[in-house]
Amino acid sequence: MIDELLLPLQFPFMQNAFLIGALVAVPTALLSCFLVLKGWALMGDAVSHAILPGIVLAYMIGLPLILGAFVAGMICALATGYLSGNSRVKEDTVMGVVFSGMFGLGIVLYVAVDTNMHLDHILFGNMLGVEPSELWTAAIISAIVSAALLLRWKDLVLHAFDPAQARASGLPVDFLHYGLLAALSLTIVATLSAAGLILAIGLLIAPGAIAFLLVRTFRVMLAVAVIVNVFSMLAGAYASFFLDSAPAPTVVLILTVFFILAFVYRQIATRRITGAA
Repeated sequence: MIDELLLPLQFPFMQNAFLIGALVAVPTALLSCFLVLKGWALMGDAVSHAILPGIVLAYMIGLPLILGAFVAGMICALATGYLSGNSRVKEDTVMGVVFSGMFGLGIVLYVAVDTNMHLDHILFGNMLGVEPSELWTAAIISAIVSAALLLRWKDLVLHAFDPAQARASGLPVDFLHYGLLAALSLTIVATLSAAGLILAIGLLIAPGAIAFLLVRTFRVMLAVAVIVNVFSMLAGAYASFFLDSAPAPTVVLILTVFFILAFVYRQIATRRITGAA
């Protein structure tokens, strides 16, 4: 019985899946807290879809795919910020137009170019086929993004709640704003191999949303989000071995179940407080 339960750990491809899952779980969880706090859920969705043309163009030119993905993600983020700040259209509408346009451009380029890239791996990830170079890339990006977010989390929280107060306090508001966008683009690049473009949005929102329902202080919210995300990534990869399913969708499914449980818990706790009052 024990040997059967430990069977997934005996295969190198499963070991790599567990490793990259743990690596990308930390920065995505931390970043999800700020995205939920700022109401930037659609921004993560926009950037994750918008990097597709960057990947295809990088392949055509012969550049590293992660470089193309990062540049495309930053172009999407900067274009969204500029258009929303210089037009009457609301930010969520601008994000919808920008990310759908760039995603459509990526699909057109992919179809037009003769390539051996597998689109399903780009869209849905390939945790079971992670290369050592991708592990190193994920590790480096995860360390940089996680360290930056933890070092400046107080400034980012003030900027999220009250940008005017943050500016009056002497904080570099523009640096924090675009730094968070850069961290978002880098994190999506790190999760490209594990979750793909489409499912990365689940990792960038669900952990923060779950923690937001469970706790009341941001410091604890960060810790809870990381714990939930790491557990979900490892449990999803483990369960997929026995279910014969893809790891990334299994991870997102587990996160969805956790969100439903957290929502039910919060509803019950609120009713108890209301009834006691």
